[in-house]
Amino acid sequence: MAKVETVTGPIDPDELGVTLIHEHFCGRDEATVRQWPHLFDEGSDYDEGVEAARGVQQHGVKTVADPSVMFLGRDVAFMRRIAEETGLQIVPSTGIYTYDALPQYLMNRDADFIASCFVHDIQEGIQGTDIKAAFIKCAADEPGVNENIEKIHRAASRASLQTGAPIMAHSRPASNTGPRQVEIFLEEAVAPEKIQIAHTGDTDDLDYIEKLLDAGVFIGMDRYGLDIFLPEEKRNATVTELLKRGYADRMFLSQDAVVGFDWFPPEVVEQMLAAGLAKNWTMSKIFEDVIPVLKEAGMTDEQLDTMLVENPKRWLAS
Repeated sequence: MAKVETVTGPIDPDELGVTLIHEHFCGRDEATVRQWPHLFDEGSDYDEGVEAARGVQQHGVKTVADPSVMFLGRDVAFMRRIAEETGLQIVPSTGIYTYDALPQYLMNRDADFIASCFVHDIQEGIQGTDIKAAFIKCAADEPGVNENIEKIHRAASRASLQTGAPIMAHSRPASNTGPRQVEIFLEEAVAPEKIQIAHTGDTDDLDYIEKLLDAGVFIGMDRYGLDIFLPEEKRNATVTELLKRGYADRMFLSQDAVVGFDWFPPEVVEQMLAAGLAKNWTMSKIFEDVIPVLKEAGMTDEQLDTMLVENPKRWLAS
């Protein structure tokens, strides 16, 4: 198996250990922060990041994969500070997180050019550092797989073929994006085992989920704590049924928690929490609230190890 890149250097896949596959140590509106840096408190975010890292370490987590890329305020030097402070292994990524718009620079260039940007991050380093990306992130959401989104997906595919890096695709089951995303990757000849369709756990439609699984891809059951998309009880019931159907070797458990998340004003966040739209949305939630319930429902230790240890190793080092 190939080495896996982290913000503190490459490691052997067997060193990954218990891994959260989808968490963010960066989650900033990068354009706003660049123009008005007084709005951004890096010290507070750093403290929050260190706290989150140490929190998951108390549950035996050794590694966190961070899909913070363009438009999410990716800052690999910031991630490296957290990793060096705590000893947590943080796996960085390249890609573009957008539901529709692209900057003019990329609007006027093709998928192959965008792929070359991703390849640079994987082979040369990110943001002028020697930190290399381990996987590629792209996204499709409510606007669907429109022209810009398709271009990014094809760029991600071509970068994957050139480098061997796997792809994580943010999806929106409510907009039925997953099947089209998989279709594009397969059209571009990406191997199914290199594809992860994130946020598949936002639906309890088993027919939709099994159609994705039939293509041979991985799926992310990775938004625990975000009841705004699907209540926790339904998430647990869906994971339990998929485990019974034999899909442990194709699922990831995670939370998609975000350090320094600045999309909403504090008062709006408080209203959302009061309304129950998010519940204990932290990097430690699955260990505190979810795994005990899944075990009561029949999940075995072997199945849990598959989802948190073996699947990340297979996907990242495939």
